Amino acid sequence: MSTVTQEKTNVVGIRFQKLGKLYHFKLGSHADVEPGDYVLVDTKRGRQLGQIMTFIDVDQAHKQKGLRSIDRKATPRDLVMKQVWESKELDALISCREKAAGLGISDAKFVKAEYSFDGAWLTIHYTTENKKLEIKPLQNAMSKAYRTRVEMRLVGPRDVAKIMGGYGACGGPRCCSTFLTEFSPVSIRMAKEQGISLSPQEITGMCGRLRCCLVYEYEQYVEAKKTLPKVGKRIGTPHGQGKVKDVRVLRDSVVVEVDGEYHEVFRHELEPLEELEALKKKAEQGCSKHENGGCDCGAKGEQPTADTDDEGTA
Repeated sequence: MSTVTQEKTNVVGIRFQKLGKLYHFKLGSHADVEPGDYVLVDTKRGRQLGQIMTFIDVDQAHKQKGLRSIDRKATPRDLVMKQVWESKELDALISCREKAAGLGISDAKFVKAEYSFDGAWLTIHYTTENKKLEIKPLQNAMSKAYRTRVEMRLVGPRDVAKIMGGYGACGGPRCCSTFLTEFSPVSIRMAKEQGISLSPQEITGMCGRLRCCLVYEYEQYVEAKKTLPKVGKRIGTPHGQGKVKDVRVLRDSVVVEVDGEYHEVFRHELEPLEELEALKKKAEQGCSKHENGGCDCGAKGEQPTADTDDEGTA
């Protein structure tokens, strides 16, 4: 471990939530910390307790400017306090929903209450489609009830799915709740490249947005398709000449129709007929760079000899 530490700088990545983003901080005078240790740091939301996940690479660390330093390592008392306040989060969420109903706030969904490790800060995560929703009265009511600083944080559908957990359409636990720390941009093009049906049931997740898993194999499909013939192209196969009807990227093969029959043909068995015909046609046209003779590239066949005779006659 000491060898790895020497190859790193004094910048570490700290995570404040189980699947949250990494935030960079300087070690300062705490050079004895290791990945997995809990530390206290000062943030825009006050003092927070986070876990060191990794040391930042040298090249990346040099680009970081104005980073804050670690305050100190967390003590056993800090960790116990964190557990105590976490046990009160469900009651705070239920209370928030009750107060919202009393204030007539019905077009917002409150999904999570989160205390800071020492209870000095309470964050309520909610989602709504009403951009004009006035949430300030609820925030004031929660502040008076709990006598702490309350923040109302608006989150998107993907974040809601991440918080709620559960199972995805594949039957397994949702990716966002198990290992995804950041959401990558997803587009319809990714589904098209992979030959996935564009019906909403096939490409949307439980959050109502495009599935995160559409990103996973997209690059592999794009690279593989560069060297496989497209649908409709005429190619040669061991079964004869045919037309491509389907591309099976992961099998590195295509389905070809030959005389009304369908065959699966792998990459090494394919013959690019159209490319071969184009090369043959180009060769038959002769050299286009030496129109007045003197060609030595061999493209004109016996024509250079005739040109030599003409020059001798002249």
